[in-house]
Amino acid sequence: MSVMTQPTDALRQQDPQMADVLEGERRRQAETLQMSAAENFTSPAVLAALGSVLSNKYAEGYPGARYHGGCEYVDLAERTAVERARALFGVEHANVQPHSGSAAVLAAYAALLRPGDTVLAMGLAHGGHLTHGSPANFSGRWFDFVGYGVDAESGLVDYEQVQRLARAHRPKAIVCGSISYPRHLEYSAFREIADEVGAYLIADAAHPIGLVAGGAAPSPVPYADVVCATTHKVLRGPRGGMVLCGGEFAERVDRAVFPFTQGGAQMHSIAAKAVAFGEAAAPPFTRYAHRVVANARALAAALEQRGFAVTTGGTDTHLISADPAALGVDGPTARGRLAAAGIVLDTCALPYGDQRGIRLGTAAVTTQGMGEPEMARIAGLFAAALEGDAARTRAEVAALTGGFPPYGA
Repeated sequence: MSVMTQPTDALRQQDPQMADVLEGERRRQAETLQMSAAENFTSPAVLAALGSVLSNKYAEGYPGARYHGGCEYVDLAERTAVERARALFGVEHANVQPHSGSAAVLAAYAALLRPGDTVLAMGLAHGGHLTHGSPANFSGRWFDFVGYGVDAESGLVDYEQVQRLARAHRPKAIVCGSISYPRHLEYSAFREIADEVGAYLIADAAHPIGLVAGGAAPSPVPYADVVCATTHKVLRGPRGGMVLCGGEFAERVDRAVFPFTQGGAQMHSIAAKAVAFGEAAAPPFTRYAHRVVANARALAAALEQRGFAVTTGGTDTHLISADPAALGVDGPTARGRLAAAGIVLDTCALPYGDQRGIRLGTAAVTTQGMGEPEMARIAGLFAAALEGDAARTRAEVAALTGGFPPYGA
């Protein structure tokens, strides 16, 4: 087995307690179903870059303009990551330094807004992210957020409401993006509304950006002034963020990332991002991205047959959100029972009520090689877990995952 999938001899000798932690997590990932919409399995090459000597290098600034010496190789790593991101997404400028998706959003706000500005974004109860105006987050403390939502009957974004709110509040920026919306957003509609009221358009594409890279989802790049994204999830890179924009915003975005919101870049992570961008540009990733969507659609249909109320009646993406109330449980209870059976996922807000549903995705299981037959089997495991037979279901989950090891035998 590769050193990328188990603790190295050096760690075992130096710190056996931490080696046990890593080995336990390796087994957990391999023996349970990873159905979180925000997670995936990176390649061994990405893990190799993350665990490399680049972790030792301090590199505040940008290639060719660092505040530290000895940056010739990390400059090459960052330039490579930027060039690959620009080519992959067809964008004029890419900043690959953000440590996370939230850091990328913070940088976008810092580049375009001032404290107190009004921002129109999806309401948290309808699927908005913490950075879309939560009072517990910097966004809700520093800006005046107005929330738009989804239609109560269809579950789809109410673009007429977005337009009405934009006309009434004249926001400085409109944010399009969600953590639990399973359909493609109409970026052109958001662009028209933003232009009408003179607002910037910020796309928070943390979830769909991997599908965009694989040609399985429309790109926000032609429409948004700034696109924020993560490099994990479907994109299958390291945990981190990036900001994409046109040349007219490049300097403002770069200054917003460094020195305004972040210090030294994490060069091992940037190298790993470059590896992931290179992988995403190859034909196998395109096939993978389309399989992710096909699996999600198959799983959504199978869950509906089992009694789950799937929001919007299906999905266009890797993501599914559903209400398990018809099976006699709420979202948190369902998550607990599923976890006991070895199925890992999240809860999510359900619009027009105070109950929570479940949110899941097919990126990780697709990376493992599962297909539509396995999606039907997984739906059956969901139903069995909610009926309360955790031990038996967990054994069936282990049997399923045993045939699809994430990093080989």
